[in-house]
Amino acid sequence: MAKEAQFVEQIADIESDFPQWYTDVVIKTKLVDYGPVKGTMVIRPYGYAIWENIQKELDARFKATGHENAYFPLLIPMSFLTKEAEHVEGFAPEVAVVTHAGGEELSEPLVIRPTSETIIGNMYAKWLQSYRDLPIKMNQWANVMRWEKTTRPFLRTSEFLWQEGHTVHATEEEAIEETMTMLGVYKEFAENCLAIPVITGKKTEKEKFAGAVATYGMEAMMHDGKSLQAGTSHYLGQNFSKAFDIKFLDKDGALKYGYTSSWGVSTRLIGAIIMTHGDQRGLVLPPVVAPTQVVIVPIASKKPGVLEACAKLKEELASAGVRVLLDDSDNSPGWKFNEWEMKGVPVRLELGPRDLEAGKCLAFRRDKCEKAEMELGGVVEGVQTLLKTIQSDMLESARKRTQERIVCAESVEELLDGVEKQNFVKAGWCGCRECEDKIKEKTSASARVYAEGETAEKCVVCGKKAEHVVIFARAY
Repeated sequence: MAKEAQFVEQIADIESDFPQWYTDVVIKTKLVDYGPVKGTMVIRPYGYAIWENIQKELDARFKATGHENAYFPLLIPMSFLTKEAEHVEGFAPEVAVVTHAGGEELSEPLVIRPTSETIIGNMYAKWLQSYRDLPIKMNQWANVMRWEKTTRPFLRTSEFLWQEGHTVHATEEEAIEETMTMLGVYKEFAENCLAIPVITGKKTEKEKFAGAVATYGMEAMMHDGKSLQAGTSHYLGQNFSKAFDIKFLDKDGALKYGYTSSWGVSTRLIGAIIMTHGDQRGLVLPPVVAPTQVVIVPIASKKPGVLEACAKLKEELASAGVRVLLDDSDNSPGWKFNEWEMKGVPVRLELGPRDLEAGKCLAFRRDKCEKAEMELGGVVEGVQTLLKTIQSDMLESARKRTQERIVCAESVEELLDGVEKQNFVKAGWCGCRECEDKIKEKTSASARVYAEGETAEKCVVCGKKAEHVVIFARAY
């Protein structure tokens, strides 16, 4: 017990120092390390394996909704970024610029992509001729760079990995439908794969993507009550079409501008998993995206037959499609328990001489830290059922916690009290930018998304008639 307590002391207390807990967990579980350039991260194999599983799940969903993968250049001519005025204004503070290459000064500076609407718009204008070419629905898996002043691994780094979808449609209705469809895809993925309940809705003008007509966000509540924007979907209207001359010859013979959308999620989702499900022991990973779903720990491994039985168990599970690891290292069982619990492996199977004799093994589920016996003869079915149960239970637990921490406010003072107590706060808002800014100034909470379908009598700031109910929260 003393060893276990000492091991857990490597991680700061999750309740009293959540930021340090987060840093300790991402470093000590070998998800990432700090890169040599300030604000960058090196994603280590364990962290990248989670990203690969996220990619696999999302990529299948994108293709099922008719999207194709492509790849566009990292470097964008500066002139492209300046074509859409609102877009360049929004991204200017975060842009990294290349001015020299090959020992010479470039005739035109090149931007390292912060996002790809401009360069993709340029190519779409070249490719699009007729209504028969529509819709264009592409996605790219890529890296982007935004020169952030304050950084934290996964949550906000100068360079990060993401996917960005970009589409062109003949009509406004089709482009809006695409925007909402992909928001729905993200929500389904977050809840069914990451076990993270999310709140989706429209963003305010202040919070929308630079250059968009409308932005829709996906907000998730973290352990400390802050919100993490886990994904966005943007209806761009004809803003980029007109800036980049994305036109097509329609059925009626008229030349028309297309309507575009873009949408994306990033490695920030790994941060969301950590901060939604983690506990004092470390990571708690949902089975769907866990690099290792089951770890087998031999007990008294030098006893005859133990390692052989563990290897057979591993083979049976792997054949059934379970991502399984046999830890046959010479570390003690206690050390292994702590190591794999800290790394968040959903299920641990313990197998020793007594278990073999009884025809059973012990199954430990990481989400609830509970043990139960499992018949060796039915271990494959038992593990598969347990993994599904853990996935479902993790979502329900997070959903219950989120629902319990959404409160209402009728004044700025109540709003402040709500966020101080680590809640999301619903409040009436008149729609005035000045009132939105005052809420941010007095509470450090920002407008996350509109609470669709809800009404309030008055704005919590000015007391005038409320045009919207907005969910406010402090955010990462």
